[in-house]
Amino acid sequence: MPDPFLHGGPLGRAGFKRQLEDFVVEELLGFEPSGEGEHCLVWAEKRDLDSNTAGARLADAIGLRRRLVSHCGLKDRQAVTRQWFSLHLPGQPSPEAAALESEGLRVLRITRNTRKLRRGIHWGNRFTIRLREPEFAAVAAAERWAAIASRGVPNLFGEQRFGHEGRNVEKALAMFRGEFQPRDRLLRGLLLSAVRSELFNAVLAERMARGNWEEPLPGEIYGFPDNGTILLLSNQRGDEVERFRRGIVELTAPLWGCGELHSGSAVRELEAEVMGRFPELCAGLEGAGLRQERRVMRLRPVTPEMRVLEGGDLEFRFDLPRGTYATTLLRELADFVDEK
Repeated sequence: MPDPFLHGGPLGRAGFKRQLEDFVVEELLGFEPSGEGEHCLVWAEKRDLDSNTAGARLADAIGLRRRLVSHCGLKDRQAVTRQWFSLHLPGQPSPEAAALESEGLRVLRITRNTRKLRRGIHWGNRFTIRLREPEFAAVAAAERWAAIASRGVPNLFGEQRFGHEGRNVEKALAMFRGEFQPRDRLLRGLLLSAVRSELFNAVLAERMARGNWEEPLPGEIYGFPDNGTILLLSNQRGDEVERFRRGIVELTAPLWGCGELHSGSAVRELEAEVMGRFPELCAGLEGAGLRQERRVMRLRPVTPEMRVLEGGDLEFRFDLPRGTYATTLLRELADFVDEK
């Protein structure tokens, strides 16, 4: 089933990622490095370079084992991205920026921190995205952008989560059946994540189809959109519906795994019904040892801005919490045409 739209579908076509500078991502740590400690933090700008390759280059540049370089998360390759890397250098001085730089990798700042960077500890990312030659009016775009900023969009996992030609779920099924063995832990993790994403999207799509994805039902599990904290039934204080109406908390859907659903009553019944359509996927995730988790169902941009550039191109700036997708917002505005 195709992913649903909230705002009536795209307004029309627009050029997307025609140039690297059309998609700029800046990582937001959410804290200031301490300035001291055994971990050297490198703030780097990457051009047409994925995060793992950049980390490996930093390690190789100073003869450091690659496993001693870490980062908070993966960033788009076909883009200009700025993110932090940590190099474990106890008792050693920080290297000079020039010693770390290479083609497509520029060092913007070097500092120290008492702790290494780990996956997912950052707050989120700041995006600056240019849509070229839109086939719709700027006035219509501004109206749609205002609606997206106000009401948000369904927090769907984007197509990049599902791999080349969207085949990661198919590969995961083959893995569950013993017909395919991933070559490494990273690939296995990507396949499991794709299955979880597929099931999450299915629950969200069902709630949208029933018209209750914005209407709290008995047994809801609420979550804070900015930090991923979940309010289980036993931790709820009774004013969650009011806080939901004010946009402080959001409704959630399951990220499937072992154990009982966290939800109750009508929500649990709905979620169990949807999961019952995918018995093999659910069993595969449980067999892999993943635990039940939750994710908020609505995504709103933080500090959203829109500019009309000379020539009619459109530029959008906004912040998003980690684990969410800029394209999930913009798909509600434009059909992407990415041919260069």
